[in-house]
Amino acid sequence: MTDWTTVSSLATGAGTLVLAVATFASVRSANRAARAAELSLMAGLRPLLVPSRLQDADQKVFFLGGKYVLIPGGRAVAQEEENGDLLLAASLRNAGSGLAVLYGWRFYPRDMRGDDRPGPADFINQTRDLYVAPGDTGFWQGAFRDPSSPEYKAARQAISDAEVLTVDLLYGDQEGGQRVITRFVLRASREQTWISSATHHWNVDRPNPR
Repeated sequence: MTDWTTVSSLATGAGTLVLAVATFASVRSANRAARAAELSLMAGLRPLLVPSRLQDADQKVFFLGGKYVLIPGGRAVAQEEENGDLLLAASLRNAGSGLAVLYGWRFYPRDMRGDDRPGPADFINQTRDLYVAPGDTGFWQGAFRDPSSPEYKAARQAISDAEVLTVDLLYGDQEGGQRVITRFVLRASREQTWISSATHHWNVDRPNPR
């Protein structure tokens, strides 16, 4: 004689198992779709800074006290003012698809190609908000103003004598994420003007592709 109670229990269990498998597959598919949408959104916000083109227009960059420098396309400026201030600036282009927000900078009085990247805590914070729109040009600026500091002395000597300088820039997207460190190597071109080239891009908030 058929035990309908057992059959009913088995059928209920089988139905529950099928429903659980279908739910798991549906949730997994939804998670993949959500992740793909998130990656697409992040790609649309992702900035990438490189030197501007040599044919890009000059940019006038003002500093504290009304001082300013004129940066030609594809170049950087490092100069000492009459009051002793060391003014630094570079012409940039955003090759990414999202707005670049600059957070900080780090200066090296030598060629730093091949050296390990610094951490975000190693950077000097920008004292003013700097932005570079996607597909457009912009600039970075920094300054050394304390003649008694070791950083000032090293920078002053390097600007006067060195043929190669290095600047790291820390920046991210408009949401405060996707931080990137880009290393720019500056080669002496003519008086107080340097040819700029990007040698490394390091992702801070996600793994590097290489």
